[in-house]
Amino acid sequence: MKLSRKALLAATIIAGLTAPAMAATEIQWWHAMGGVNGELVNEMAEKFNASQSDYKVVPVFKGGYADTMTAAIAAFRAKEQPALVQVFEVGTATMMAAKGAIYPVSQLMKDTGEDFDQSAYLPAVVSYYQSPEGDLLSMPFNSSTPVMWYNKDALDKAGAKVPTTWDEVEEVAQKLVDSGMECGYSFGWQSWVMMENYSAWHNIPSGTKENGFAGFDTEFTFNNDAVINRLQKIADDGKKGLFKYGGRTGESRPLFVNGECGLWMNSSAYYGGFVKDIKFNFGQTMLPLDTAVAEKPQNSIIGGATLWVLQGHEKEEYKGVAKFLKFISTPEIQAQWHQVTGYVPITTAAYELSKEQGYYEKNPGTDTAIKQLSLNTPTPNSRGIRYGNMVQVRDVVNEEMEALWAGKKDAKTAMDDAVKRSNALLRKFERSAK
Repeated sequence: MKLSRKALLAATIIAGLTAPAMAATEIQWWHAMGGVNGELVNEMAEKFNASQSDYKVVPVFKGGYADTMTAAIAAFRAKEQPALVQVFEVGTATMMAAKGAIYPVSQLMKDTGEDFDQSAYLPAVVSYYQSPEGDLLSMPFNSSTPVMWYNKDALDKAGAKVPTTWDEVEEVAQKLVDSGMECGYSFGWQSWVMMENYSAWHNIPSGTKENGFAGFDTEFTFNNDAVINRLQKIADDGKKGLFKYGGRTGESRPLFVNGECGLWMNSSAYYGGFVKDIKFNFGQTMLPLDTAVAEKPQNSIIGGATLWVLQGHEKEEYKGVAKFLKFISTPEIQAQWHQVTGYVPITTAAYELSKEQGYYEKNPGTDTAIKQLSLNTPTPNSRGIRYGNMVQVRDVVNEEMEALWAGKKDAKTAMDDAVKRSNALLRKFERSAK
């Protein structure tokens, strides 16, 4: 039986309505963001997915920074790698040495035809992740820097002002303890704060070859008088009850949040959680200056992580990756990320938008990290660090610092041992990278 034209047309329309739509190209994004930050990561992906129908970004939480990088390396060897992975800053040299594994962002944008202007990104952020030729290797994402957090109510009670130097930190710590607090100050991520950033802040190298930027054949030099003297004073403060050690990374956070210590040095990115968890009035200010070492501060260096694109995927998937990286770099997305989390906005436009929105006027001190990073033009001592096996090196530094805090070693012995052990790791990395 022949169908009429109308019937044929109706059948065609019905078939078109019932045929399955073209599936979006899926992009796996492995990350290390938990808690509030993890929720925002999921929200970013959802917004991008809703903005178009060709690509679907799937965020996958893989644990902490080290766990995520280790998982990505193992997945690459098994040819099951994601297209996009978040790697913390000390993994940069390791990723660069992984020949054939990474797809540099500058090249990705060029190959996919996406407009891309590196000058739109904050210099202090983008310079950390550039090749010697100036090409961007990975996309800046969650960049932070250590600041000094303070309990304003506790300072007021103790009759103390916010300290700006290490001498003042010790004086304020004594007043806080005298007023009834359990300790004056503490810090977290101690290798990052008290070795890497302490050195940059005072414009002294932590190693040769421009802190590793000029070559893998570098050696550590952080067993210098400045670092040794400061760490020894901190250890002495610990014996007096002024300083309290609370762990290698963020484990000391409760010491500040629960009101045990009035001063805490750690990442600016704790802001989002502090707003949610802290009941007292708090603020953040710049890291203290060691006036015995420098007359003025230089600049701090970033922590956090970037997004690395991995080789081994189809061209269409990379088109989606490029579009997603541009999407999360837009002023609106970055301003929200910065304001909610405390991470630094990675673009100048996002910083300007935050100012236009009156964010810094309503929340004094929340631009501290940006001011620290851009305080002065970075020098070879303060551009950042790019050492091989840095994850393991931090473990060594942590072990030696813990021996110091426990009174098992003095600062000189601890740092001499840390440098000797860490240089052995550098030589191992150098051999593997050839």
